[in-house]
Amino acid sequence: MPRIRLDTDGPVATVRLDNPPMNAFDDTQRAELAACARELADTRGVRAVVLYGGERLFAAGADIKALAAMGPEEVRGWNRALQRTFDEIARFPMPVVAAITGYALGGGMELALAADYRVAADDAVFGQPEVQLGIMPGSGGTQRLARLIGPSRAKNLLMTGRRVSAEEALRLGLVDEVVRPESVLDTALGYARRLAEGPPAALEAIKEAVDHGADIGMSAGLALERSLFTGVFGTAHATTGIDSFLEHGPGRARFDDPTPDN
Repeated sequence: MPRIRLDTDGPVATVRLDNPPMNAFDDTQRAELAACARELADTRGVRAVVLYGGERLFAAGADIKALAAMGPEEVRGWNRALQRTFDEIARFPMPVVAAITGYALGGGMELALAADYRVAADDAVFGQPEVQLGIMPGSGGTQRLARLIGPSRAKNLLMTGRRVSAEEALRLGLVDEVVRPESVLDTALGYARRLAEGPPAALEAIKEAVDHGADIGMSAGLALERSLFTGVFGTAHATTGIDSFLEHGPGRARFDDPTPDN
């Protein structure tokens, strides 16, 4: 049975982890997720992606039994592959929304960190418990978490391995929205559909400017922003948006055609 399910509804694609009981990342699920990521990155017409683990939980991390059987060189390759897969998702040109229920632990939390926006159930639980096993996160946890909530707070979570409630996650900035468990997927899909109505090239440029700008100095970041702005200004959707603003006022432009900016 497939460990990853891909459902597309118009411009929104939902990537569903389906590896019960805990959606643990074994070789099969990782490989299927990587194949799904490559397919989505090259799919025209998909303007937003939702990551979802199901009604019970998001994902509870790596398959520890499988890891325990690996030597250092084997685990290095396994880690490199999983890190690369999550990075491919983080680098999607379209917005990515994580719909988080139940547990998002270890690799599950690292996958959620690869999203641009996170919607969590009010009973969701987060954590990077690797240190409690004598190891550390290896699929983006030390890097994306620190950039998201700050180095000091990230070190607290990473060095203690403690679990974090949805309420605290919202307060830390780890998640962006907390809703009832039964509303998580609908809320994430609703936000994704809203983003999917926007101009794809502008959304991609904004994502690139924010993500890459965080890794360079202010002057280089402003130069990147200027270059991206100039590129977006020449797209068909920019013409649509500006003409609509001049004729009808703000917020009324429709960017229906998914192809002009591709």
